[in-house]
Amino acid sequence: MLPLREIAILNAHPRLRFDKDAVASVVHTLDQHRAKFQGGCPDGELSLAFLTDAKLARLHGDFLADPTTTDVITFEGAPLMGVAGEICVSADTARTFATAHRKDFSEELTLYVVHGWLHLAGYDDLRPAKKRKMRAAEARAMTILRKAGGTPRFSLKK
Repeated sequence: MLPLREIAILNAHPRLRFDKDAVASVVHTLDQHRAKFQGGCPDGELSLAFLTDAKLARLHGDFLADPTTTDVITFEGAPLMGVAGEICVSADTARTFATAHRKDFSEELTLYVVHGWLHLAGYDDLRPAKKRKMRAAEARAMTILRKAGGTPRFSLKK
């Protein structure tokens, strides 16, 4: 069994509620199954930031020259310096998508964390063939998480 990585979790969404230990467990479970995902996310500290649409859109504009809302932005770290990377997710986008598609909000937001972890593991979703591989990896990861005890419960207060 691999040692548990350090995970810094920031909840910068004023209405989002969740158990940080349950969210960290998602990453630890994925790390334990890293061999199934191109070796997984690099070793080192991983930061997770849960943001509003406005905050993530600002990051999107500042770092990717696209000020529109998005679901996930992943920043690669410096593994030699002990930093795996940062995953920034929008709770608002997850809520909007889950409501529109009759999906569970907690599952959708967990999927965004998985998506970011997979980006750090080397998956890409910009071209159709690579996007298919990303979607298949997401499905495998979500199955692993469900079998390991489910996904964290997130709530977005009104």
